[in-house]
Amino acid sequence: MNIKNIKIAYVDEPPFYWTEKDKSVKGADIELIETVLRGIGVSSIAYELTTFEELLPGVQAGRWDMNVPIFVTDERAKNVAFSIPVWALGDGFVVHEGNPKHLTSYEAVAIRSDAKLGLIPGQVQVEKAKSSGVSDSQIVLFKDQQEVIVALLAGKIDAFAATAIGNNAIADANPGLISVPHENSKEDNVPVGAFSFNKNNHELLQAVNEQLRKYLGSSDHRKKMAKYGITATEIDSIVPNKH
Repeated sequence: MNIKNIKIAYVDEPPFYWTEKDKSVKGADIELIETVLRGIGVSSIAYELTTFEELLPGVQAGRWDMNVPIFVTDERAKNVAFSIPVWALGDGFVVHEGNPKHLTSYEAVAIRSDAKLGLIPGQVQVEKAKSSGVSDSQIVLFKDQQEVIVALLAGKIDAFAATAIGNNAIADANPGLISVPHENSKEDNVPVGAFSFNKNNHELLQAVNEQLRKYLGSSDHRKKMAKYGITATEIDSIVPNKH
């Protein structure tokens, strides 16, 4: 591949991707893509911190070369090209310890008219909540994860919906909060996530996919992901021939 310099857009959502105090970028998906890009001869990797809503428009406009993995949907695939899947993740909530309103699913929120659910615009959880009966009046939107956690800790909302694994990281970092995985996270049709690219960036997409096929499910991949709480549960369904 002739592309030597790559710029990747990301948001702050541990354990997948985040900014350290020294401004370095870390996370499970960061470690994955750095391994993959080095494997295809990329010598310089730069990162662009953005908002979730700007990920797809930004890569479409050519402001960066690729995005960190997000959930693959038919709607998103109309605008960008996705790599092969790199994980499968179920949803869950972050709630206060004891889960006082017993919020264990989107349906459980829907039947509690006094329950407020924090969400981030553009993320798949918004549509999931609405399709499960959560009303607009129950939904409070925030620009990013940091903002929604502050609101949750302050009692302005009762729950925050995101991936169950990401929620574990939030709960670990914030005493008084716990992670509650949704029961439907155990279903076979758990949503998959992938890197995304400008639809015209065929060379980079093809090279990344070729390297991902070699690397995903390998012992090195599993060992690296395990450090972030990503296990066979999240990996095996996207690499069926390697488990």
